[in-house]
Amino acid sequence: MIEKQQILEKLEKVIYPGFTKSVVDFGFVKSVEITEERLSIRLDIPSPAKEIEEQLREEIIKRLSFLGEFQIDLTITKPAMPRETSSKGKNILPEIQNFVMVSSGKGGVGKSTTTVNLAIALAQQGKRVGLLDADIYGPNIPRMMGIEAEQPVFLGRNIKPIMAHGVQVMSIGSLVERGASLIWKGAMVTQAIEQMLEDILWNKLDILLFDMPPGTGDAQLALAQNLPVTAGVCVTTPQKVALDDTIRSMDMFTQLHIPIAGIVENMSGFICPDSGKEYDIFGKGTTQPLADAYHTEILGEIPIEPAIREGGDSGLPITVLAPECETSKRYQQIASKLWEKVLEINEEGGVSNEEIQPTIF
Repeated sequence: MIEKQQILEKLEKVIYPGFTKSVVDFGFVKSVEITEERLSIRLDIPSPAKEIEEQLREEIIKRLSFLGEFQIDLTITKPAMPRETSSKGKNILPEIQNFVMVSSGKGGVGKSTTTVNLAIALAQQGKRVGLLDADIYGPNIPRMMGIEAEQPVFLGRNIKPIMAHGVQVMSIGSLVERGASLIWKGAMVTQAIEQMLEDILWNKLDILLFDMPPGTGDAQLALAQNLPVTAGVCVTTPQKVALDDTIRSMDMFTQLHIPIAGIVENMSGFICPDSGKEYDIFGKGTTQPLADAYHTEILGEIPIEPAIREGGDSGLPITVLAPECETSKRYQQIASKLWEKVLEINEEGGVSNEEIQPTIF
């Protein structure tokens, strides 16, 4: 008699393509049912790529060949293919399934920290993730991801992204001399963004996150015109002065026809390292009216915690440095919500942000 544990032991040897963990470790095996004559297995994978499904199907059938003539029903469910959005169908990176623009209305709200930890959290959940540092004037991603000393590999005119913490990473900071100031006009910023999009040799990705410059300028417009941006995420803090600028960022997504996946409220309270108690030092509940006005949601609230700063400075983001701490768990929850929103946008054709007339509050 075949036991369920026997099947799971075989499936534990099926490594998810591009990773070192198995489909069991990732939790992609949703059910294993055994009758006298039939084995039914259901997998739920995060990638819509046909080649991933085919590779898994072939490997699983191979691992279960010991069953002989036993009938095997293998069902693999996957998300819908991405929709076309801001670029009106133009996509110069067809190997990448989804594009998420992480933006903020002003600097200093923790946008880069949020982008880095979301990218790592998504990779830890089994997605093939890329991170492009599009903050031309202040590229902090190399330090945060611990790749300051690494030089990208050039293949002719193309550049291979640098792997860090399971994420493919590229930054303008890795291509210029450390500390060099880029005193560029708008046209040069646009050209730099377009050049990076064309020249980076990304592997096939489920999602590519963009760490955008603060504000609503040339970099955002260049991306929206060259790629079908799947969704936008806005990072803010609870202070009303920050929210005033956040409104402009949300309006930018609307004007560029980019569905808004949600808002991340950063510095939302302070977790005392001595007691573990959380204090709302910057206010509470100020972001919800903004989310309501733009018909979106708060994806999560990230507190101030010393380990976040330590991780960013050391090149070990908190999702790597302390994966079991409260903040890391919140990043994991936000990453899950973001992915669900991306799937929803692809499935339903997206939120009609271009038709939204936000309420002024």
